[in-house]
Amino acid sequence: MGYRIDLWELAASRNGVVTVAEAEDAGVPAVEVRKLAARGALRGYGQGVYTHRDVPTSPFTEPLVAVALAGEGAFLHRESVLDLLGLGQFNPPKVRVGTRRRVRRTLPEWMELENRPDVPEEDLTHYEGIPATTVQRALEDMRDRMPPDRWEDMVDEALRRDLIGEQDAAAGKAVSA
Repeated sequence: MGYRIDLWELAASRNGVVTVAEAEDAGVPAVEVRKLAARGALRGYGQGVYTHRDVPTSPFTEPLVAVALAGEGAFLHRESVLDLLGLGQFNPPKVRVGTRRRVRRTLPEWMELENRPDVPEEDLTHYEGIPATTVQRALEDMRDRMPPDRWEDMVDEALRRDLIGEQDAAAGKAVSA
């Protein structure tokens, strides 16, 4: 098998996204990744993050690219988590990414990076391979950023879809009352 096929398999399992570090872990040298990008097989976003042009994009591709661009330890947060899961009606203009460390990279206009040292490890999870805060944490972060009735509707929807537990929903509503 060639490197192009190896990268296709890697990208197909990650919503079309490939990073140089993941490629090297899979046995594809960084120089080969750059060569394939130069030949048009990969679309570069910077910082060693690519999408494979032969793998269809999905609603998870852009958020995964954003988290990869922000680097190690980055995660989706606030309305980006809720939008990713189709919870509530959001059309955020930017993908919100949180991190607990300083990031000095130049990032695209379509993403917003925020330092979030207040997010403990137990509030982090993965959705479709994308590091993110839990739904409960995203709802807590959004409580004061939206109308109370709309927020309560989202909590009810999250409960119906088993994204949060009864205890989480009751605790969130008790705090907002």
